[in-house]
Amino acid sequence: METSQKLNHNTTPPVEYTLLRQHIESLIFASSQPIPLVEIRRCVETVLNVLLPEIQILEEIQSLQARYLSSEYAFEIVEINGGFQFLTKGAYHETIGTYLRQTIKKKLSQAALETLAIIAYKQPISKTELEVIRGVNCDYAIQKLLEKELVYITGRSEAAGRPLLYGTSEKFMDYFGISSLKDLPKLKDLKQPENEIGVAE
Repeated sequence: METSQKLNHNTTPPVEYTLLRQHIESLIFASSQPIPLVEIRRCVETVLNVLLPEIQILEEIQSLQARYLSSEYAFEIVEINGGFQFLTKGAYHETIGTYLRQTIKKKLSQAALETLAIIAYKQPISKTELEVIRGVNCDYAIQKLLEKELVYITGRSEAAGRPLLYGTSEKFMDYFGISSLKDLPKLKDLKQPENEIGVAE
């Protein structure tokens, strides 16, 4: 009731209410992570200098979601973990996955790709175990993979010294267009040179 009374006495020009949906849309578009309803409301209220009931924000978001359901758009607004985010529609996941796979091969060295492949199949795995398999120091390759958020530290091993353990991230799965590690090709299915990772020396 208190919020309603304040809204009734608000002197904000009506034109700003007509732009409410655009303000909300811009916030969801600009956010790299799902943005919660409470954050959208707080930001819009600050910008427009007006109190807004949460239901009004939600109704505007639902209107935006309905708009992007049209086949005219390749993306949509999806509610994830209590927040809202623009995502590419499922019909275009293969296209995006192909592009990302092509991009990552250009940006990562062969050493980084080899290290990433070992982590993907052997995770969780320590740096020492990686180096035993590759036969070389993996510090630089691991650092690059961490910077690109393709791998992350999953915890520590129970082995002597409790070394850090590494695993692949959700971003890794996005890059390679898979929804689960179970979707990785079986090692026996990998053939040369069709499925070779990186560039031949």
